[in-house]
Amino acid sequence: MAKIHLHPIGRELDTVLGESEVEVNRTHNGAKDEALAEKVAATHAGWGDKYVQRVHAKGKLTAWERIDRLKDEDSRVFEVGTLVNWGVQFAGSRRPAPGAGVITCFARIAGRWTIVIANDNTVASGAWWPKTPEKIERAQRMALELRLPVVYLVDCSGLFLPEQSRSFSGLTGAGHIFTHNARLAAAGVPQVAAVFGDCIAGGGYMPIISDRVVMTEGAYVVIAGAALIKGAKALALTSLDIGGPEVHVHQSACADVRVPDDLTALELVKEEIERLPSSAVDFYRYGAEADAPRFPATDLTALFPKDFRHTYAIEDVIGRLVDGSLFHEVLPHVGREMITGVGRVSGLWVGFIANRQGLIDEPGRSRRPGSALYREGITKISTFARACADDGLPIVWLQDISGFDIGVEAERQGLLGYGSNLIYTNSNVQTPVFTILLRKASGAGYYAMSGLPYEPVVQLATPITRLAVMEGRTLAIATYNSRLDENFEIATTDPEERAEIEAGMAKVASRIEADMDPVEAASRMDADEIVPLAELRDWLECLIESAWQSSGYRRTKNPRIWSLHDLAVLAPDHHATAEALVAVKGDPVGCPSVGEWHPAVSEGSVITEGTLLGHLRRHGRVHPITAPSVAGVARGVRPSGNAQYGDSLLELASDVHVDGLAAGANDEQAGPDDVVVVKAETDGTVYLRPEPGAPPFAAVGTGLAANGTLALVEVMKTFTPVRSPVGGEVVRVLVDDGEGVEAGAALFWVRPS
Repeated sequence: MAKIHLHPIGRELDTVLGESEVEVNRTHNGAKDEALAEKVAATHAGWGDKYVQRVHAKGKLTAWERIDRLKDEDSRVFEVGTLVNWGVQFAGSRRPAPGAGVITCFARIAGRWTIVIANDNTVASGAWWPKTPEKIERAQRMALELRLPVVYLVDCSGLFLPEQSRSFSGLTGAGHIFTHNARLAAAGVPQVAAVFGDCIAGGGYMPIISDRVVMTEGAYVVIAGAALIKGAKALALTSLDIGGPEVHVHQSACADVRVPDDLTALELVKEEIERLPSSAVDFYRYGAEADAPRFPATDLTALFPKDFRHTYAIEDVIGRLVDGSLFHEVLPHVGREMITGVGRVSGLWVGFIANRQGLIDEPGRSRRPGSALYREGITKISTFARACADDGLPIVWLQDISGFDIGVEAERQGLLGYGSNLIYTNSNVQTPVFTILLRKASGAGYYAMSGLPYEPVVQLATPITRLAVMEGRTLAIATYNSRLDENFEIATTDPEERAEIEAGMAKVASRIEADMDPVEAASRMDADEIVPLAELRDWLECLIESAWQSSGYRRTKNPRIWSLHDLAVLAPDHHATAEALVAVKGDPVGCPSVGEWHPAVSEGSVITEGTLLGHLRRHGRVHPITAPSVAGVARGVRPSGNAQYGDSLLELASDVHVDGLAAGANDEQAGPDDVVVVKAETDGTVYLRPEPGAPPFAAVGTGLAANGTLALVEVMKTFTPVRSPVGGEVVRVLVDDGEGVEAGAALFWVRPS
């Protein structure tokens, strides 16, 4: 019987970063979280206390008060579209339209996830502004994709008429809300409406198409209000006379129940939701229990570097999102700039597709920068996404991508064709898809990683998201390319002309940087919500439970018959086809594949070519691993546990002689006996400072903690930190700032404390 073997993923924070870097990242990302929280609070305040008091004076609750009383006690509301229209001013109004005057959110009611759509009656009496219809329609599409019940809390004075041309007509105009009402009904998605006040003109169709309609005594639903009728027919009527509960509950039968007040209406809505079938979440856990990650999600605020050009390990991110920090990687041996695999969230199976950062070893090819898509990675994620769709697994895309590989070789390999295949997959995948823009979302890579044009159910951004075709500096270079040399430096000696070009490039870069702000993206609805990094796990629990709540509307397979099992058989790890594996030659000696590692040597063991280093268990087979053409004495032997391709299995002492091979004396590469030599992991340019003019990361005499940053190595605009493996004192710096180095070159001597 097929079975998915989950393995630990991620590392403790203090084994990844030094204390100072943790503090820098937390401070930087925490400040962004605080700025976001201020904007969210301002949106939730609507037009302020004065308008809250007006609502209360009418004997009514505000929209947020209604939602708070409707949701299950102690459950959290997950709002989408909070910052729509942020910073936008409208003709005819001295005030903005926070949140476009409507609240849309995931809320748990009677143990079931629902989509709640509530007019904000503290903002122009719940009027519809530009983007209000689009926001409502987006929430309705989420409900349709997930088959979640929809609750409408109606208290709307109609269109904001000075801007009616921007919200009335067109493909996403107000009328399209009613199209979605009808499509939800046709798909059998329950809709419950409570009308608390105004419901005028076309807006009346929204509650009427719903399966249940509750009206309070102060509510009315009319095609035309009293003011219009007085003008047209000279009749002295009130809107309650025309379309109040007396008319629509007892005469027209357009509503079902009349109630005295808001609280009673909300209780009836709860009762209606409780009559629906219960959640299927427990069934689809297949006997598993919901479990928290082993590493806290709050670590994510510290894991992401302050500088977006710097790298991090996506495995450490996934380890803070999945249950128990356990994960099964699929197709680990190919397309290693991408990670694909499955884990559980709230006890439920989920497929993950994510970008790796830094320099990636691609077996059989070369070391190349991550955060880009190459042929092998494109093929891998397309195949994996189709398998998830076939098995009925929701897919979570974790985006941090700079784009596609480019150049002669990329074109010869047919990246356009492979990319088109991926586009086809993303456009037609029949399973719930959720996209998270962790950091960079650039160019066609944003499309390839199931960006919003490919209609994920929900697309989340974070406060550090950068969404654009290209970075500001890159676009400035492209704009002024004819006035730059081959190194992209300004090609003039005229001081005035140089100043003009510098100012122009700075202006272009600044404008693009502003456009890339995630708040701007959320305002124009290019992201559904901005979520602090530390809250991503909570959001995933909501979204994945929502994806599994309803049964019978999409293909689902039990885990015994997944197509994912076929991939392991039909696409075996090329490094595991032979019974014996040879370790990756290098300093340190690396793991040749992915699996569960068990060493056969210990500290001080003599290593020569062919020495048995240990065993790697994968897919139920045990593979002996032998040493390549190296010699020395083993140090830093990796303990038993999960290992990835290229992970260090051991290091070789450089101060001994083995089989006549001199392992070095006290030169720069070897160092004295009492120091640790920190070496470059790849060819590149070393930078000893975080930016020009700044103090160095570590000068001679600097004390630092384990995993503290010593320098950066830049390859193709990707900056990988050089970290000290031990805490101690820097006693020698062996390179100059901006110097080119080769892999294995000694960079620092650190004396352990």
